[in-house]
Amino acid sequence: MKFAVLFSFCFICVTAAYGQTAAPTNVIPTTSSQEEDLYRIGFQDILEIEVFNHSNLNKRIAVGPSGTIVLYRLQRPLSAVCKTERELADDIANAYKEEKYLKNPQINVRVAEQKSQSFAVIGAVEKPGNYYVSRRVHLLELLALAGGPNKESGTRMLVARAGSTSNCKEKSVSQDDDSIAVMGFKIRDVQEGKQTLWMKPGDVVSVLDADIVYIYGNVNKQGALKIRDQITLTQAIASAEGLKPAAAKDKIRILRQEPGKTERTELPYDLNQIDKGKVKDPFLEPNDIVAVSQDTSKAILLGIGNAIKSSVPNAVYRTGL
Repeated sequence: MKFAVLFSFCFICVTAAYGQTAAPTNVIPTTSSQEEDLYRIGFQDILEIEVFNHSNLNKRIAVGPSGTIVLYRLQRPLSAVCKTERELADDIANAYKEEKYLKNPQINVRVAEQKSQSFAVIGAVEKPGNYYVSRRVHLLELLALAGGPNKESGTRMLVARAGSTSNCKEKSVSQDDDSIAVMGFKIRDVQEGKQTLWMKPGDVVSVLDADIVYIYGNVNKQGALKIRDQITLTQAIASAEGLKPAAAKDKIRILRQEPGKTERTELPYDLNQIDKGKVKDPFLEPNDIVAVSQDTSKAILLGIGNAIKSSVPNAVYRTGL
């Protein structure tokens, strides 16, 4: 008796478990990821249209500026943009039926050349250029397609999103929108998966060159320092081969230019406090000037500007002087 009850209980559990995980086949929805992975036809794509048993109707055609195609024996243009190959093939078949030109047309559509959904990668990468990808792609994967950052790259990358008429997830296909969104990323964060971004057709990825900070004053090696990763104040001084004996460790300044401003803000630091762990070692930002002297900010900027002009005439003028 107990065995029968236990068997019945287990049977009910198994049935319930299967009931939770299985559903009738006629109501299983198509997953959104499956739909998103299908290529959507865009402007300027080249299509090859094949009508079985009617070779005279076969055609290679480009999607026009209006997003339509014109086929032989059809009275009206057919919309092609934002449709999959199968969807457009079905539309063509239905159009031939409506025109009563073919009774049971069998149509095949293939995108021969994908010219609408391109992504550009420029700047300090191994293989800059335009990339045509027929599926969803994220920023890290696109960076990998371009060979990754080269030896001239810095720490940052930008993604400019101007919008695209082939972006079918957004139903608006207006070509009059001039807005551009610019998003900034740290290369290391993207490589480590801390930041990611699903790309959209028309996006431009720009990997920036190495950042520069300047070290001036009582250090053993003054000048510009290229950085390809985050660097702290003490690391920058070490890269300048350390302080001279006359340097005042308690009067180190970082001159930082804030976005949209011409003046630089002075940030004072005491290396003694940093060495003792009482003050956090600050990270430097691109174009920061580390001043290890008592000179005024104006004198420091003038000295750095003259040094750049005399040693590297073409080194611009990234200091904003």
